[in-house]
Order: sequence, then structure tokens, then C-alpha cells
Amino acid sequence: MSDTGIIALLLIIANIAFSWKGFTNESFFNGYKFVVDKIFTNKDYKRLVTSGFLHIGWTHLLFNMFSLYAFSWPVLYTLGGINFLLIYFVSLIGGNLLSLFIHRHHGDYSAVGASGAVCGIIFSSIVLYPGIGIWFFGVFIPGWFYGLLYVLYSIYGIKSAKDNIGHDAHLGGGVIGLLVAIMMHPSALSENYTTILIIFVPAIVFIWFIITRPHILLVDNFYFKTHQKYYSPDHLYNVEKANRQKELDRILDKISRSGMNSLSKKEKGKLKEYSKTVR
Repeated sequence: MSDTGIIALLLIIANIAFSWKGFTNESFFNGYKFVVDKIFTNKDYKRLVTSGFLHIGWTHLLFNMFSLYAFSWPVLYTLGGINFLLIYFVSLIGGNLLSLFIHRHHGDYSAVGASGAVCGIIFSSIVLYPGIGIWFFGVFIPGWFYGLLYVLYSIYGIKSAKDNIGHDAHLGGGVIGLLVAIMMHPSALSENYTTILIIFVPAIVFIWFIITRPHILLVDNFYFKTHQKYYSPDHLYNVEKANRQKELDRILDKISRSGMNSLSKKEKGKLKEYSKTVR
């Protein structure tokens, strides 16, 4: 295996290891996933990266890793391992930033997955080799057509909110990956401009609507049907503090009525956590 191939393999191994840890440890999962209020209020910016190495389940993880494996070689072969990593992480962060912007008034919104980064690699591959494609149930789908369908599906997904997929991160990651690939390999723009425009134009038009007409968006997903709105980090902090105090009061009241042994394991853990914050 070449050095560049090893880089892609190491990324896949890192995703599997980090995700498996999240599958088996809820505290670990919650500590690193993308959560709007944690990023804005607690300035926990690492979540913009760490959330990309967590997944909801094995199906989610394996689909992303298969896609990464299938589309990684054109980028690795043409641009090299360092540029491959740059596209991967810039697309991951760019996709999460777009998601953060869209859901900036939804403090309880959270997400995980490498999809933004993987889409950046997929779109980069399409820019470099428009003839690349995938076989789907025995049918070959050209890369340019796949890219167009992906953009349109992501737009529809953001608008309709019919599933639990972070379509906004897909769209942001894909566009960032496309642009960075062009910057690294400018000749691709003149050679493959038709393919690039087919993918790029609808994505940019929709992002423009996000920025100038945010009220047209219906942003929700399977896991978060209602959202807590906030208008400033201070407001969100005060709401979170009030909720913690309410939960603490409930636990203390339960202790006064039934004793310490009446607490569940989860309640004891929360009490221990609250005690650390007042030391």
C-alpha cells in the first residue's frame, strides 16, 4: 500500500475507533458531539472536529467509511496525502459551520458524523475526475450526476426535515471540498467547468437563500423535533443554569423525603457532577 493509501486507512481506523468508543460510552459521546449551545455558550470549539469522528450507529459509520474509501484515490493520487487531509478537515469544519449557522437559534440541536468531510472528498474527486462514478445496484452513476443529485437531495433534506440526516453539513462540506480542490488544481476549472457549474450553482444559490432568506427554512430533524431558542450566549447560559438548579432541587427533595438510597444511579451521577461545580 502506498503512503497516500495509508493516510486514508488511518482516517478510517480513527473514525471506527472513536465511533466505537461513542457507541459504548454515552458520556464520551455527549462530550464530543456537535451541540449548538455547547459551542456558542461554552466555546467548546473542538466539537466542530470531534463530532466528525462520531456516528449514530454501525450503518451510519460503515456507509461513510465505504464512501470515503471509494472516492479517496483520485484526490490522493492527484493532490497527495497532505492536501487530501487538508480537504478532509476543512470540509468537516466548513460543513459544521454551515450547520451551526443554520441552527444558530436552536440551542438543543446536535449532530454527529463524518458526512461533511466525506462529501468534501467526494466533490473533490468529481472536480478532478468527472468521469468517476459509483455502481448502485448494478447501475453505473456518473460522478457529475451523482454530485447534482446529492446537492438537490441535501437542499430537499434541509427544507423538508423528513429524516435524521445532517444535510446542511453535507452541502457545506461538499462545496468547501469542491472549492479547495479547484484552488489546489486550478486546471480542473477549465477542463471540467461544465461539471463544476452543474454541482456548484444550485448549492451556492441555496446557501444564498440561507443567508438572505432564513425564514424560508424548516430546520428540524428526527432527533430534535422542538428547539430551545436563544438570543445571546448569556441568555442561553442563564436558561441552562436554571434547568440545572431545577434538577438539583428535585434530587435534593427526593433525598429529604426518601433518603440517599432512593436515588437512581443516574441521579447519583448528576448529584456528583453538580457538587463539583460548586467547589
